[in-house]
Amino acid sequence: MNTKRVALVTGGSRGIGFGVATRLAQEGFDLVVCGVRDAAAVTETLGELRSLTSDVLYCQCDVGSAKDRDKMIDAVKGHFGRLDVLVNNAGVAPRQRLDVLEASEEDFEWVLKTNLQGPYFLTQQVARWMIEQQAADSATQRCIVNVSSISATVASPSRGEYCVSKAGVSMATQLWAVRLAEYGIPVFEVRPGITATDMTSGVKEKYDKLIAEGLVPQNRWGEPSDTGRVVAAMARGDFAYSTGQVVMVDGGMTLARL
Repeated sequence: MNTKRVALVTGGSRGIGFGVATRLAQEGFDLVVCGVRDAAAVTETLGELRSLTSDVLYCQCDVGSAKDRDKMIDAVKGHFGRLDVLVNNAGVAPRQRLDVLEASEEDFEWVLKTNLQGPYFLTQQVARWMIEQQAADSATQRCIVNVSSISATVASPSRGEYCVSKAGVSMATQLWAVRLAEYGIPVFEVRPGITATDMTSGVKEKYDKLIAEGLVPQNRWGEPSDTGRVVAAMARGDFAYSTGQVVMVDGGMTLARL
């Protein structure tokens, strides 16, 4: 049986997920990283993480697929025999940014399946296992963290699917926080703002200009490491009596201002 705490980070091979995985590795967690790419395509990334912690398991997994989720959890049980932290980070943007008057039902279904349905049922699966672990070892801190977005409350009519999915993740956080509280498993939500990742690379010029004009009070892009530090604090147990809480990682962008 592995004695180190183990964290699963979905979408952990790039972007915000990699920032989270890196920080958790630095905190001493062993890692499960999942992504849709073949393991050969993430060799360098996994090497970076393995230089920081003793064991990293990579699982090729589309979180929107029940079959893939089952296979991943079986792999984690076989390799580590435990799971202490789940970070639901994997997500996609719509294939085309279209006005809500023009958006397709096909894209809506794809985004919701990946961003909301998949994490919801992965949480269900992991929560059942965590409850079993808590019964055997209540002294170990376990938690679940959902990485959503400021888009949970900030409307972007050119990517309504994404906004709806993240609003759903926000409610899912509350539901799981209430349901798992009796077992001592807190559930949190982190809402990144404008963060420098592959997903935002196509709109860099747009947001460079907006940030320069004062959109973000702290006057810079967010970095994956900004979210990583917040998730690490949650995973350490620093917010043990704050289940269901949301932490904004947006440089003050969503603050009401005059």
